Amino acid sequence: MSIADLRRAERSDVHPERQAEGSADLLRHERVAVARLHALLELLPTALDKQLGPVGLTSFEFSLLEALHEAEAYRMRLSALAGRTNATLPRLSRVVTGLERKGLVDRAPCEQDARATNAVLTAAGEHAYLAARPLYADAVRTMILDGLDDEGVASLADLMLAILRRLDPDGRLAVTASSDCAADPVPGPEGSTCAADPATGPGSAERAADPAPEPARAECAADPVS
Repeated sequence: MSIADLRRAERSDVHPERQAEGSADLLRHERVAVARLHALLELLPTALDKQLGPVGLTSFEFSLLEALHEAEAYRMRLSALAGRTNATLPRLSRVVTGLERKGLVDRAPCEQDARATNAVLTAAGEHAYLAARPLYADAVRTMILDGLDDEGVASLADLMLAILRRLDPDGRLAVTASSDCAADPVPGPEGSTCAADPATGPGSAERAADPAPEPARAECAADPVS
């Protein structure tokens, strides 16, 4: 097949291989949506990290300290903390090691389960979290929330949840689990479960997560061409 044939296929939005299989290629507006999502995923973490630079934390480290700050007794199992921060356990463990070196987090054996290890927020870690919190809030408002009304924020949350549930169908991450759980290592009342504890799995309650209606599309020079 010549280059001219391939270009004609691209302009028709259907590749020959897809056409033969009877499966449509992505349409232009679909490619635009995915391209913008890719750009967001590339730019946002770095932009948040830059805003937290004055306190010496990354946005992921901030999320970890925030989870410990909100947990009972300022401690969580590493497995639960990984689910709460949307991380794999190996990545979480590496970051905890780095925070240990900074004196912000300690590791401690779990009293309820000898096989498990807790991450514990130190006094220095609490101080670092409180110093970073206003910087993080300002960054999120400036880069994400400004210009969105309450309905827009709700639509954004529902759209992201719809995508996340396809990527995390088992609800391993706390953000996609539907049951409420503080994810702390202390056992709850008999029969209770914890969405962030891999030993018990998430709850099964359903929650509506339909994407928001598609807004009018603004043209952008960086969008995929037709």
